[in-house]
Amino acid sequence: MISIDRARPTDRAAIEGLLEANGLPTAGFDLAAATAVVAREEGGAREIVGCAAVEPYGWVGLLRSVCVAPDLRSAGLGRRLVAEAEAIATGLGIGQLFLLTDTAGDWFPRLGYERVGKGTAPAQLLTSPEFTGACPEGALLLRKILDRPPQLG
Repeated sequence: MISIDRARPTDRAAIEGLLEANGLPTAGFDLAAATAVVAREEGGAREIVGCAAVEPYGWVGLLRSVCVAPDLRSAGLGRRLVAEAEAIATGLGIGQLFLLTDTAGDWFPRLGYERVGKGTAPAQLLTSPEFTGACPEGALLLRKILDRPPQLG
């Protein structure tokens, strides 16, 4: 059985190992560690078999570190992880989630993310390690509106 729950501080090494084994960046994970969720395989050889996290930047966020062990893909685990991360983002008042990907540009639109030009990224996100070098230059930018942005004034 696989459960989804909030990551614990003791999960850090396993999360980073999963990300590295799947070619995903760990740079800047500290900015998202408090929002990380993990998929735990009860009684399996590996405890952590999936993860996702959100870097919060006010009312926008960066969905990052979405990863599922290769042998467990195509079973809906990624969808569950992203849904949990989105719920956390909404709870933090985040109305829009962005992500960078060079491998899952066809998968995220099935979850409601749309491809947008990099020039549309909010300024807050541009300081993220994912934007400043952790992700390849050719990575796609996608966005999902979770809620209406806050009304100013």
